[in-house]
Amino acid sequence: MNRLPACCDPLQHHWPLPQPLPGAVLVSCGFDASRLGVDDFQRSGIEQTASLQRSVAKRQAEYLAGRVCARAALQRLDGRDYVPGTHDDRSPIWPSGIHGSITHGQGWAAAVVAAEGSCQGVGLDRETLIADARAERLAREILTDAEMQRLSPEHLGLTVTLTFSLKESLFKTLYPLTLKRFYFEHAEVLEWSADGQARLRLLADLSPAWRHGQEISGQFSVQGDQLLSLVSV
Repeated sequence: MNRLPACCDPLQHHWPLPQPLPGAVLVSCGFDASRLGVDDFQRSGIEQTASLQRSVAKRQAEYLAGRVCARAALQRLDGRDYVPGTHDDRSPIWPSGIHGSITHGQGWAAAVVAAEGSCQGVGLDRETLIADARAERLAREILTDAEMQRLSPEHLGLTVTLTFSLKESLFKTLYPLTLKRFYFEHAEVLEWSADGQARLRLLADLSPAWRHGQEISGQFSVQGDQLLSLVSV
């Protein structure tokens, strides 16, 4: 049927980040798990796997919202009607020639897609800003020693949240290219600015093409208590 699930708000075709990514399309929507209908998967034409059937309403609604956004983004990009499946490692299965990323949380989901000729990979992540007190407790789990030395008490919560999110986006960008898992200590945020620009550096060899010391640009935006980050290569 390919109708919008009852749990999803109307789709938004927009670019909520400071710098456009040529050739990329981003679609988002709000969602409410309390509005999840028993026929939402069927009415939206999205497969409900056995694992999803056993999951709670929140997980079902966020999966639906993310896949609805991904399908709409692909339709706008090149007209294809395609819903990404899921690999065993839970990463989305994108069609050949397409790079993409999905994020969801706090009643909001989004997907970004780009053709292979536009970029080599893209990662998108959204996080709720961490309060300063919690950020102080979490900092050493997320930040490297060098990042800790650059940490300003004035922007504690923002910096820890941004570092977490950018590293998540970096992972979503590079894991499909290298198929090698890496963690917070294997990358660092070198700098970021109030205009939403950031620069990261790898601290580990992931593949012959992605080695220790390589620098990668990222970007972010903050709306209310929500931070959205994107990394593309």
